[in-house]
Amino acid sequence: MSSDDARAPVLDFHMRLAPRPAAATRLLELMDRCGIDRAVVCAGGTIDLDRLSTQLVEGGHVETDADNDAVLAGCAESAGRLVPFFFANPHRDASEYRSRTAEFRGVEISPAVHGVALSNERVAELVSVADGVGHPIYVVCLARSGAGVIDLVRLAERFPQTPFVLGHSGVGNIDLYALNLIAPHANISVETSGGYTCVLRAALDRLGADRVLFGSEYPLQHPTVEFAKFAALDLSMECWHKVAWRNGHRLIGDEPGRST
Repeated sequence: MSSDDARAPVLDFHMRLAPRPAAATRLLELMDRCGIDRAVVCAGGTIDLDRLSTQLVEGGHVETDADNDAVLAGCAESAGRLVPFFFANPHRDASEYRSRTAEFRGVEISPAVHGVALSNERVAELVSVADGVGHPIYVVCLARSGAGVIDLVRLAERFPQTPFVLGHSGVGNIDLYALNLIAPHANISVETSGGYTCVLRAALDRLGADRVLFGSEYPLQHPTVEFAKFAALDLSMECWHKVAWRNGHRLIGDEPGRST
């Protein structure tokens, strides 16, 4: 990816929008500084980061509902630049998500936050709703029974027409194992925030550029850090355009223009 490529349009497939005053304005200003045209956003602030880091290691969960309304309000101010995803809480039934699918473009399910196994039927019910309306499903996996990449694979096998996105390049920084697990399953793509450059290179080689999505996980990670990983690989313009723009728009059902 050359400096010219870096100025090509970018859709960040994973940013968070916390329920704070002027959060959308600050996010859009950050996107302008970083050269990001659009972003898929999901609720932030659902769990305290110290508690989240403990849960990642020791287990546990919260039953807190994400502020999906704040996400919608922020997106409404963005002239189409911010694309809302529903942060589902599997401790509730799927009725709220089912009643609001028209307001959102996808859904996130996070065992890291809510602690419900991907094998749980409450998760399957959420996926069934997403499947019915064509929503992609963003999933954060853990090195834990019921929440691992293999559990995501089993879920994707149950819903072969539903697009899934494995967040953060798998589990940890060098999860080549995750790439090998998802490779045979064309309905699972990978979002690249967090993983090392070697994992990014392997994802492109093993999955193909059509199944790789640029994401930053802002505000936990600054987008410039994630851009640097791609710049280090010196990708072709065609490859970068797929990863940074075209693939994400295909999943959310938009034509990949600069704006909508």
